[in-house]
Amino acid sequence: MPVIVVANPKGGVGKSTLSSNIAGYFARQGHSVMLGDIDRQQSSRLWLQLRPDTLPTIQSWDIDRDDIVRPPKGTTHVVLDTPAGLHGKRLQAVMKLADHILVPLQASVFDIYATQDFLAELHRHKRSEKVKLGVVANRVKDHTKAAEHLQTFLRSLDIPWLAQLRDTQNYTHLAAHGLSLWDVPPHKVDKDLAQWRPILDWLVR
Repeated sequence: MPVIVVANPKGGVGKSTLSSNIAGYFARQGHSVMLGDIDRQQSSRLWLQLRPDTLPTIQSWDIDRDDIVRPPKGTTHVVLDTPAGLHGKRLQAVMKLADHILVPLQASVFDIYATQDFLAELHRHKRSEKVKLGVVANRVKDHTKAAEHLQTFLRSLDIPWLAQLRDTQNYTHLAAHGLSLWDVPPHKVDKDLAQWRPILDWLVR
C-alpha cells in the first residue's frame, strides 16, 4: 500500500492542491484511496466535502495530529496532506509511514530557503532507501526572473525535480467543486495533464 506524503513547512506552497489531485488520479484508476489531512486548515477535508457523489470515491482518513497510525485495511493508496511547520518528532512519525515524499515549492526566495532547510532535515531523518523524495515547482510563471532563480536552485539538488506546474486558475476552479484534473474532460486541462505525467510516473515506479 503506497503512502504518499506531500510536505513542506512553508505554508501556501500548494500542498493541498497536489494532495487532492494525486488522490483524484488514483481514485480515477479504480483504487481504494484515502486522503488524510493533518493540516490545521483542513483544506483537503473541505475538498472531500465538496466532491460530488457521482465521482470515484475518496475516503477521508481521520488522523490524530499527535498520534499518526496506519490506515484501515482494504486501502490501496494513501495520500497525506501535511501542515505548515512540520518538523521534529511529527515529521519523523510521518516519514515512518511514507513511501514517497513530495515537496512542492513556489518561485520565491522564501520558499527556496525554507525548502532547502527542509530537504536537509528530511535527509537527516531518512532511515530507509525505500522512502523516495521528489520536488515539484508549483504555480510557476514562465519566462520570469523568479522562475529562472527557482530552476537554478532545483538543478542544484541531489533529489529528483519531477515537474514544473504552471500558474493557472484551473486548480482553483476545480478545487471549488471538489474536482481533480482527472474528473473533467481531458481537453479542458490538457496542458496540466501533460505537466503531471512525470509526477505520476514517479509515484507508480
